[in-house]
Amino acid sequence: MLHHSETNTSFEMACRQKNLRVTPQRIEIYKELVKAKDHPTAETLHKRLLKRMPTLSLDTVYRTLGTLAEHGLIHKVDTTESQAHFEADLSKHHHVICAHCGRIVDFNWPVVDDSELPEELSNWGHVERRSLILHGICRDCQSNH
Repeated sequence: MLHHSETNTSFEMACRQKNLRVTPQRIEIYKELVKAKDHPTAETLHKRLLKRMPTLSLDTVYRTLGTLAEHGLIHKVDTTESQAHFEADLSKHHHVICAHCGRIVDFNWPVVDDSELPEELSNWGHVERRSLILHGICRDCQSNH
């Protein structure tokens, strides 16, 4: 795990490589996302950041997350919810989502990452990233019902 100063420096370098301005808002939003293990939404991040950045607008958080995702600095986790979830973990991994509580959990599945793609995709083009999303009901929700 990188220390905060190392995270900031690598993030700033990545921004400069993508010709993105390094702003205090972008740094704080990214730092908060790195700390988060719950794949937060823009609204959740905004609430967490307001304590130390009271003038930060929700619109700025939305725009920043969109920009960082567009440039590959963070991932947008596709869910069936209307609100997008985000993460700073760019490593190969997949997600499982509980239909009851909405919790998103990361998992690794090397056999999927390393397997040959189906024949029907051979002429499709170039696949840049494999990201599976499994849906179900977590053990906590099963035991509560």
